[in-house]
Amino acid sequence: QVQLVESGGGLVQAGGSLRLSCTASGSIFSINTMGWYRQAPGKQRELVATITGGGSINYADSVKGRFTISRDNAQNTVYLQMNSLKPEDTAVYYCNYKSQTVHWSGRSTKYDYWGQGTQVTVSS
Repeated sequence: QVQLVESGGGLVQAGGSLRLSCTASGSIFSINTMGWYRQAPGKQRELVATITGGGSINYADSVKGRFTISRDNAQNTVYLQMNSLKPEDTAVYYCNYKSQTVHWSGRSTKYDYWGQGTQVTVSS
């Protein structure tokens, strides 16, 4: 089991900034991908950004150039620096942890955990 604890959400005016943090604890494998997803009211959950332990990063087109994801592997923590926020960024932001193990027999086991979510509200 992996537990994810998020912090840093809140209310901000358009053009402002927020920084989200998420710390993982429990049975953490060294090879993993952590990231952020968001879900606005009435919409499906969507990817915001992900980062592997080796530092490979993926961003949604809608946040490129405004959001920066980073991680501290020693602290098992992932961050999301959000700048130039827009009202359309309003959503519940969820931290995610993904990993996979492969048994010597070739059988793989995937792990996928979510945080409780933190509300980000951007006023116009």
